[in-house]
Amino acid sequence: MAAVWQQVLAVDARYNAYRTPTFPQFRTQYIRRRSQLLRENAKCGFEPGLRRQYLRLRSQLLALRYGPLSEQSSFRASSVRSSRTTLDRMEDFEEDPRAQGARGHRRSVSRGSYQLQAQMNRAVYDERPPGSLVPTSVAEASRAMAGDTTLSENYAFAGMHHIFDQHVDSAVPRLQFANDDKHLLACCSLDGTLSIMTLSPPPPSVKVTLKGHGGPVTDFAWSLSNDIIVSTSLDGTLRIWNTEDGRCIREVRDPESSELLCCTFQPMNNNLTVVGNSKHHLQVVNISTGKKVKGGSSKLTGRVLSLSFDAPGRILWAGDDRGSIFSFLFDMATGKLTKAKRLVVSEGSSICSISARSWISREARDPSLLVNACVNKLLLYRVVDNEGTLQLKRSFPIQHGSQLVHSIFCPLMSFRQGACVVTGSEDACVYFFDVERNTKAIVNKLQGHGGPVLDVSFNCDESLLASADSTGMVIIWRREQK
Repeated sequence: MAAVWQQVLAVDARYNAYRTPTFPQFRTQYIRRRSQLLRENAKCGFEPGLRRQYLRLRSQLLALRYGPLSEQSSFRASSVRSSRTTLDRMEDFEEDPRAQGARGHRRSVSRGSYQLQAQMNRAVYDERPPGSLVPTSVAEASRAMAGDTTLSENYAFAGMHHIFDQHVDSAVPRLQFANDDKHLLACCSLDGTLSIMTLSPPPPSVKVTLKGHGGPVTDFAWSLSNDIIVSTSLDGTLRIWNTEDGRCIREVRDPESSELLCCTFQPMNNNLTVVGNSKHHLQVVNISTGKKVKGGSSKLTGRVLSLSFDAPGRILWAGDDRGSIFSFLFDMATGKLTKAKRLVVSEGSSICSISARSWISREARDPSLLVNACVNKLLLYRVVDNEGTLQLKRSFPIQHGSQLVHSIFCPLMSFRQGACVVTGSEDACVYFFDVERNTKAIVNKLQGHGGPVLDVSFNCDESLLASADSTGMVIIWRREQK
């Protein structure tokens, strides 16, 4: 029954842009009220056949009133996928073919590449006119392929594709699409469970629920092959799950019996997971043995809330609830952590989200860090050396003072001018910002949540965006088709 009312609401949401086009506030109130009424009716146990008939009639009436809406074609989805490059896949790319091996294999970048590239990018950015592309052959070629499509058009998400409410009344702090997947995503909840959801074949559904934690689930991460999920909880355990059948493969208890707050896989070795706890400690764990890695621990100034590796897995950044971001050098051979740098973003403000990218857009390699820090701003830092030193590049105004709000870079290397980041906000909206635009940086704003938006995630080809809020609702947004 719940699936039917969600489909009804998704149909309404897709046509919502046509209602009172000059009064967006009314459209937001309308869709929220529809969500409330449909959810209440779903609990009354009406005949499923009648609800499906209502869905068909509702779709037909809306199509007659506003005209049919075209569905996303599979051809377009595949063409988008083939015409773009995932950002992290380009980490070690070098433009000069002579710098590659005899067979054209990519060669890894040197340890000093961050510092050198940052200096080069700074010089280029200082010389170019505002808003223009970095003058490289790759940039010009990508712009030509895009046909000068604007960033606003590229990120014109408008309609709700589906709504999941299996965690209603308990906040969903994290959600994430599976790696290189368009239809599989997972989320964790403060109700103590995780959900793995699939969007295809339709209708979208909850594939499996991961049960076992004895307290709220704070964070999780997909393995590179998507066959394993690791999760942390306030019950003081790290759990490893089989994503096919929902089995808990292993439970690792925190040696200090403290609450576990965040986790992330080592990108080059998914046998290692880094975990942060409430007693200010960071720890590298071998998930095959459940043992701590010798030399793989360190202490921060506060509760460890956020973690992020650079793409090669050489630098780890960790944020705490005292306003500090620490960088660590990671020894690939031993798993040892060496503390390198510390940046105080804002004394006493929680660093609740860190995302690292080596490329912001296709125009130039520019190692960057995206940070949410409870200062009513989304912060973008430049990584200036191979020890993870940060320099503030830009900030964007959002409502963020206390909740654990997260943000992301767009996952693809866009063929359009500019680059995009997306963030949740405590005003129940999702914001898209153009990091290259000096004024009016907001390129899109999604409304529909009933509480602070805590996390956002793109699927691999950016055709869908997922967002989760403090009321337990997960909304899947569809890219608007021109």
